[in-house]
Amino acid sequence: MTTSQPKKDYQSVSSSGEYVQPLIDGVRLHYVHTHVDERGSLCEIFNPAWNFHEAPLVYIYQMTIRPYHVKGWSMHQEQDDRIFHSLGSVKIVLYDDRPESPTYRMINEIYMSEYRRGLIIFPHHVYHAIQNIGDKDAVMLNMPTKAYNHSNPDRYRLPLANDVINYRFDVHNPGW
Repeated sequence: MTTSQPKKDYQSVSSSGEYVQPLIDGVRLHYVHTHVDERGSLCEIFNPAWNFHEAPLVYIYQMTIRPYHVKGWSMHQEQDDRIFHSLGSVKIVLYDDRPESPTYRMINEIYMSEYRRGLIIFPHHVYHAIQNIGDKDAVMLNMPTKAYNHSNPDRYRLPLANDVINYRFDVHNPGW
């Protein structure tokens, strides 16, 4: 018979609720507020006053991820993704594959939901995968820094299980 020792929790957020994990170089995260009244709700998605990214808005698309599914690993060589998470619960995993980066080979896990909406930058050459950890479709908007080129897509993919990224998704138990 083995005896398990309890494992002490580590600090994951500050007293104001901000994540304390260091982010991959170039990754930025801006949480937004949802304003609710008797008529419904309003949530700003992007405001130039935030000085979030210097590139103008040139292209916007919406994507969904079905419950318990994972989209990724993918990476761009020329564009940054600016993802706004709107609905559902997701785990975003980022991997820095830039040898010159101070955060080379760092992995970030970031959780978002409709209760914690936000805008996040995925810099070019940073692999990203998103897992829906909820029981309804997750909905996100992407405002990449370049419009999609249908004849020559700037998208490079790895299978979920690969020998580059030391991370494995638990597709059988994706919950928090």
